[in-house]
Amino acid sequence: MAAKRNLLAAAAACAVAVVGITGCNDDGDKDPFKGMSADKIAQKAITASKGAGSFKVSGTGNENGKAVKVDFAVAKSEDCQGKTRSATGGTGEIIVSGGTSYIKGDDKFWENATRGSSMGDKVKGRWMKLPEGQENRTCDKDVMFESTKLKGLKREKDTEVDGEKVAVLSRAKNGKVVTYYVAMDGKPYFLRIDKKDSDGPAKMTFSDYGSPVAVKAPPAGQVVEQKDLMGS
Repeated sequence: MAAKRNLLAAAAACAVAVVGITGCNDDGDKDPFKGMSADKIAQKAITASKGAGSFKVSGTGNENGKAVKVDFAVAKSEDCQGKTRSATGGTGEIIVSGGTSYIKGDDKFWENATRGSSMGDKVKGRWMKLPEGQENRTCDKDVMFESTKLKGLKREKDTEVDGEKVAVLSRAKNGKVVTYYVAMDGKPYFLRIDKKDSDGPAKMTFSDYGSPVAVKAPPAGQVVEQKDLMGS
């Protein structure tokens, strides 16, 4: 962890000071964002998080008052794969590979997605391929880290996320409160984003920045074209 690295670095500095080479200072409490506005910190976090290329994101939200869980892995190429799970909406999976999107779900997922039509029966256990060119921004980093929404922020008291020291930025507007947690050690990645509004609380946690993510399209034998389903 970064905190441990800082501790070791401080210890090393003190050891060098013993032989009179330099002074002994613990920089673990230094604020890397000193003098910056909350909006400026957010912009640095956007640049770092998008620049990492790949990352994982997981979290919880609400759907009709029921908890929804999501887990996604986003590759540098913006290919991605992930899963959503909820008590009312079932479990759905998505793969975006080479700009093409594939969706798969359990019975409850397709019942909700197709509103009881027969199309859901034809795609059970298979991946539905969306038409070429149909925009799907599930893995779009510009959407995840949308700079136009990260304005008018206020810096709150620093805290920790999973042992990492973070700067806390918040914005309250029209009954909606969004809180952003930005790493203070190393690169200023977003580590968590919380939201509270009339739909209930939501929390998204980001991790594994820069770690390789391999995404493969489903085997052709497990894929059915959406256009074929619609025409059947």
